Amino acid sequence: MKVLVIGGGPAGSLTAALLARAGIDVLLLEKEVFPRYHIGEALASSCRSILELAGAARKVDEFGFVSKHGGLFRWGAEKDWSADWTELFGDEVRSWSVDRSEFDHLLLKNAAEQGARVVEGAAVKQVVFEDGRPVAAEWVCQADPAEPRRTTFDFVVDASGRAGVLTARHFRNRTKHEVFRNVAIWSYWDGEELLPDTPQGGSNIISSPDGWYWVIPLRGGRRSVGFVMHESAFRERRPCYDSPDDLLAALVDESDTVRSLLRGDTRLAKARVEQDYSYVSASFCGPGYFAAGDAACFLDPLLSSGVHLASYSALLAAASITAVVDGEVTEQEAAAFYESLYRNAYTRMLAMVSRMYDQYQGQANYFWLAQRLTGTPAAEAVRPNAAFVEIVAGISDLFDAEHGKRAEHGGAGPDDTAEEAPLDLVEIMPKDLYDDDSRLRLVTSPRLGLRREEPAAAGGAARPPRPATAAESARDTQGADLTATR
Repeated sequence: MKVLVIGGGPAGSLTAALLARAGIDVLLLEKEVFPRYHIGEALASSCRSILELAGAARKVDEFGFVSKHGGLFRWGAEKDWSADWTELFGDEVRSWSVDRSEFDHLLLKNAAEQGARVVEGAAVKQVVFEDGRPVAAEWVCQADPAEPRRTTFDFVVDASGRAGVLTARHFRNRTKHEVFRNVAIWSYWDGEELLPDTPQGGSNIISSPDGWYWVIPLRGGRRSVGFVMHESAFRERRPCYDSPDDLLAALVDESDTVRSLLRGDTRLAKARVEQDYSYVSASFCGPGYFAAGDAACFLDPLLSSGVHLASYSALLAAASITAVVDGEVTEQEAAAFYESLYRNAYTRMLAMVSRMYDQYQGQANYFWLAQRLTGTPAAEAVRPNAAFVEIVAGISDLFDAEHGKRAEHGGAGPDDTAEEAPLDLVEIMPKDLYDDDSRLRLVTSPRLGLRREEPAAAGGAARPPRPATAAESARDTQGADLTATR
C-alpha cells in the first residue's frame, strides 16, 4: 500500500507520521522549503493528544513554546469569561501557542523521523485520474525543475492548504462563505501583559463594535496581536492610511483594552493582511483520496479552529486508510466515517462562530448552544460553560470519533420558547454523522484505525460520560488525570 501526501503543514505532516508509524509506505511532497512563515499560532488542546499519537508532542514540549491552558474572552458588554481547560479537565489537557514556522518545521521533520519519505521544494503539477480515481501525481523538484517526475499511489491525501491541489484546482468544488467575508490584519509586539485571570499561556479574545482582536503570548516575551473585520469595513478604511502598519496602529488605539495591554511596548514587525480565507469544499473525500486541513475547508480565526481541524482530519484520514489496509472496513465505510466526522467537526464550529459574531447574544446563549452542539443535556452539565470549553479545546470532536454521538438538539434556550428552539444557523442531527448503526469508532490502541463496536446488550454498559463529567468524577474520587484520547 502506497500513500502520497501533498503538503507538509500540520495536516500533511501529521497524516504522514501517523501512517508511517502504522507501517504504511508514505511519500510527502511539500512545495516550499521549511521553515516558512504561517499564521495560526494558538492551538487547541486536542492537538497535543494527536501529536502524542504521532510521536511529536515531546519534541514540541522540548522546543520551549508557550504552554497554553485555555483563553479569556472580553466579548460584548458582559464581564470577562474564560475557557480554562486545565481547571475543567485536568492538568494533562493543555496545548501551546507557537511560532508556526518553527512548529510546522518540527512536525515535518517528525514525519521523516517516523519513517515517511519527505521531499521539500516539490510542486505537484497534476493528479492523474483513471475511472474517477486518482492513481498518480506529476511533480517537479525545485532542485531539478526541468525533469518532471511521476509517482503512483493507492491513496492520496490532499493537505495542500488553500492551494487545494485536488479541491481548488482539480474538482473546483469550493464555496466561499458569504457570512465570513473577513479580513485579518496583525503584527507582533514585545511584552507579556495579558488580561487579568487569563489561564496560563492563554489567548485574549476581545470584541469591538466593528470586529474583534486577538492577543496571543509567544516565546521570547512577544505577543501576536491582530484585528478581524468584515472586508467591506477594510475596503472603506484602508485608503485612509498610508500603510497597513498605520491602519493597525489606529485599530489598536481604538480599543481601550488592547491599547492598555500594549502601552509602552514596541511593534517588532510590519503588519500582515489576509483575506478570502473562509470556504468549504463540497466533499472532503472520495474514491482513493482524502482532503485534509485547509485543503478541505477553513472557517475563521475566531476560536482558533484551523490547526485543530487540520490535526483532527489528519487523525481521521490516517485511521481510515489504516483500517482499509487492515481489512477492518471497506473503503466506502472509511470514506463515510471520514466525511461525516470531519464535516460534523467543521459544522459544529461554524455554528458556534456564527453565533458568537452576534456579540449581543450573551454568554448564556453561547453556552446553551454549545450544549446543543455536543448533545449535553443541561441537567448533566457539570458547569455552565463545560460544553463550550469542550468545543474550543477540540475535545468534543475526539470524543465523538471514539464514542459516537447521539445528540438531541431539542429544548428551549435561555431566551427561547419551546416553539422557537430549533437551531436556525445550522442543524447537526444524527443523520448528518456517519450511520451510527455501523458502530464504527476510532481506536488508538493497540493500533490506530477504525473498529466496529460490539452491540450493547440489554442493560449493558452505559456510554462513557462526556469529558467534563469524567474529569469532575475523577477529582471527586482519586484525582485521576484526563487526557483527550484515552
